[in-house]
Amino acid sequence: MSKFNVAEAKARFSELVQKAMLGEEVIIARDNKPVLKLVPLEKPAQPRKPGSGKGQVLYVAPDFDTTPGSFKDYM
Repeated sequence: MSKFNVAEAKARFSELVQKAMLGEEVIIARDNKPVLKLVPLEKPAQPRKPGSGKGQVLYVAPDFDTTPGSFKDYM
């Protein structure tokens, strides 16, 4: 969590937006009292983890690796 007064937040606004977009909680205070919390409208995308889809693919067609004849001209 980061806390900034209004004047500092104004001067560093782009940086604070970036922090909030990365998931950090950004608090803006006036007279040392929190008045705002800067949060993104959407949650930041979580990085993909290897193996997280294990067991999700239940069927693969037997000819999955076969190139269709109509694609031969493009190869």
